[in-house]
Amino acid sequence: MMDWQGQKLAEQLMQILLLAFAAVSFGTGYALGSFQMMMLIYAGGVFLTTLVTVPNWPFFNRHPLKWLDPSVAEKHPKPQQQQAMSLKKKPAKK
Repeated sequence: MMDWQGQKLAEQLMQILLLAFAAVSFGTGYALGSFQMMMLIYAGGVFLTTLVTVPNWPFFNRHPLKWLDPSVAEKHPKPQQQQAMSLKKKPAKK
């Protein structure tokens, strides 16, 4: 499983790579005057971005979570919720 920091890294990589490929594909398509070339370059960038960010690569799991053992969790009482104090509205000064 990917940890929280790995998910953040994957999302940041996705955004950076897609933006970079969009800029490169637009510039190349504009320079060549080819919409088809622009779309092919961007499609390749989306494919490469998917290969980098979707699989659960080991570098996305450098900070695994350490869950509390259930037998230890039963020994500690659950925190009680405090009664919410009703806040009265103060009269507006005129």
